[in-house]
Amino acid sequence: MAEQFTEPVTEPFTEPFTDEKRVTWAELYFDLVFVFAITQVSGLLHHHHDWAGVAQALVVFVPVYWCWVGTTVQANIRDVDTPRDRIGILGVGLAGLFMALAVPGAYEGRGVLLGAGYWAARVVLLVMLIRVPGVWRGPYGVGVLVSGPLLVVGGLLPEGPRMVLWSLAALCDLSGPVLFRNRLAKVAYHPSHMPERFALFLLVALGESIVGIGATAAGARLDAAELGAVAAAFTISCGLWWQYFVYAADAMRHAVTVADSRRDVIRRVFQYGHLALVAGVIAVAVGFGETVADPRQVLGAGSVALLYGGCGLYLLTFGYTRWMMFRAVSTTRIVAAAVVLGLVPVMVRLPALVVLVTLAVLLVALNVVEHVRVGRAAARSAGVATAGPAATAGSAASAVQAAQEVPKAAAVAEAVAETVAEDVAVRKVPAAPAE
Repeated sequence: MAEQFTEPVTEPFTEPFTDEKRVTWAELYFDLVFVFAITQVSGLLHHHHDWAGVAQALVVFVPVYWCWVGTTVQANIRDVDTPRDRIGILGVGLAGLFMALAVPGAYEGRGVLLGAGYWAARVVLLVMLIRVPGVWRGPYGVGVLVSGPLLVVGGLLPEGPRMVLWSLAALCDLSGPVLFRNRLAKVAYHPSHMPERFALFLLVALGESIVGIGATAAGARLDAAELGAVAAAFTISCGLWWQYFVYAADAMRHAVTVADSRRDVIRRVFQYGHLALVAGVIAVAVGFGETVADPRQVLGAGSVALLYGGCGLYLLTFGYTRWMMFRAVSTTRIVAAAVVLGLVPVMVRLPALVVLVTLAVLLVALNVVEHVRVGRAAARSAGVATAGPAATAGSAASAVQAAQEVPKAAAVAEAVAETVAEDVAVRKVPAAPAE
């Protein structure tokens, strides 16, 4: 789950991790379970496009996602590359597999299996931390004592009460990082590991969009219209990938590295922000399945809402994460999200191929605009870097101070830049050397 307990506990950032912590093979193998889990959630959403169906898919997705988050945070703050911890991670993976198997029938006869799988996963994670004082009075304890039982009991009830209890369980888990933020203030995080793990999870979700395209097209005639739809859908998926991995990923890594409170960045940007990012990608992936199947058809409102709504949520989330990181507005992406969402009433009247091509063009245009702004920001930053030493050539001490101030100027520029792309451009310019 959220910011967790460590062995040993240190004062916040008085002894920060300075070594590079890489993802272990056990974690990567563990992720394969969640490739299947995301496919199952997408399948559930595929069969229910109305608001009730979206709510049901979200309530099921939260415990799946939170199971992955809890394991990832534990792997971040501990050395899990040991036999004991590898077995623990694989045990959580088995519980996650049970959850994934239960997803299609979660609101029918497999609700108990979903709840039991989640409960078992939280118990394993708690046992791995059992020697940490007070672990029961934190987020792991909430998962074992509250959320898990609510999911199991909910699985025994009819659909209405089940939805209520499961929603309450999801709320308990999601509120844990906030409710226990003071107790978790002493947790030390590896800043290099967390961004990599969440980026990999988003990559898993983007892989589901490729599956949505390919699985649908494989059974089609593959004439010119269908191949065009495949190309447009793939361009959209590439555009979503570009938005994160070319621009935002470096900004997030930078933010968690330099933050005064890594706990807050991890909670807001990674745990909450990536929940919305992955949900948006899943919605887009389901939309691909509807549009690529018959590109000549006029789509229903549900399919268009999934495709454009998922993309709009994805772009808006970058506005949220940017504000949480730098207290700056991501104007370009917010405007793009507004345009995408505003086109929904128009797209419900047009063929699926036009719907796909329009969204693809919008994302390409957004990435081109941000690419141009990257170049401009880099040029401005290069001017700052070269001017720094010249302005202080009077003494070596002044030059050293100038060299130290350039990164600070870059950080200030990040906070006021108009796009996330500019954050990356500013940071990539090296500080001026002292003379």
